[in-house]
Amino acid sequence: MLSRVRSIAILMWAWVSGVAVAAPLDDFAVEPVAPGHYVHFGSLDERTPANVGDQANIGFVVGEQCVAVIDPGGSLAVGKALAASIRRTTDKPVCFVVITHFHPDHFFGAAAFVAPGVQIITHDGYRRALNQRARPYLNALQRDLGDLARGSDIVQPTVTVKASHTIDLGGRILRLEAWPVAHTDNDLTVFDESTGTLWLGDLLFHQHTPVVDGSVLGFIKVLDTLAARPVSRYIPGHGRTTLPWPDGLAQERAYLQLLVRETRAALKARKGIEEAVDSVGQSEASQWSNFESFHRRNVTATYTELEWE
Repeated sequence: MLSRVRSIAILMWAWVSGVAVAAPLDDFAVEPVAPGHYVHFGSLDERTPANVGDQANIGFVVGEQCVAVIDPGGSLAVGKALAASIRRTTDKPVCFVVITHFHPDHFFGAAAFVAPGVQIITHDGYRRALNQRARPYLNALQRDLGDLARGSDIVQPTVTVKASHTIDLGGRILRLEAWPVAHTDNDLTVFDESTGTLWLGDLLFHQHTPVVDGSVLGFIKVLDTLAARPVSRYIPGHGRTTLPWPDGLAQERAYLQLLVRETRAALKARKGIEEAVDSVGQSEASQWSNFESFHRRNVTATYTELEWE
């Protein structure tokens, strides 16, 4: 019954500036995870009209002067729901929107925050990577959400980060760091030194099958570098965990190492890519949600990366 009510609620329409926009999610909630840090934990389900692309962990950080959004979500409807949560939490304006990478469950909500004075910040490689996939991403969003996708436009960054960059929210400095190729070739993390809180984007998955859209070897290296950092609290891009840092990285790292180990064995045995996809990593199937949707892609990416090493 709750699912039916929720579906009815998100199918309501509100006309804004002449454009039909999905109403905010009726059960959208944010949770405080550290002083000034608020997270909305997205669904682990595939994108459907019932969740309007509410799949990623997104949120915001409040300073004395303004607010930084960390990933605005997977559709305009999700972005608007996040904006409403910010207004309920603080009267400080949004001054920054940080997008951790170019996957659509993290960026389509940026359309809800476009306003004078708001900086849209991404990795330096984001614009190029996104422009290569912009049309397929828009087509897929329309396919999955239909009219509920309207208004979920691609917003280009106004500031890009090549190595590191700091933003001042007033009494709170956030350090943004651009990473080498790992989950993607445009991963960005956000760290608040005052609370030791690290927003990882999709450099960390919990529960949800990790996704390799960059380099599996690079992914492992980045996790090793991150594990050596002093972190008090951390927010993955998907899923929840109460494990202490850096223990929370271990399951994902083990999965990626298994991909490498078993793919190398398949290559040594002269197995073709189809044989490898059918066999590599299948022991992990019960450990992750969305395994059938993403694991075979991961094996394909790993095979392609390791084939000529």
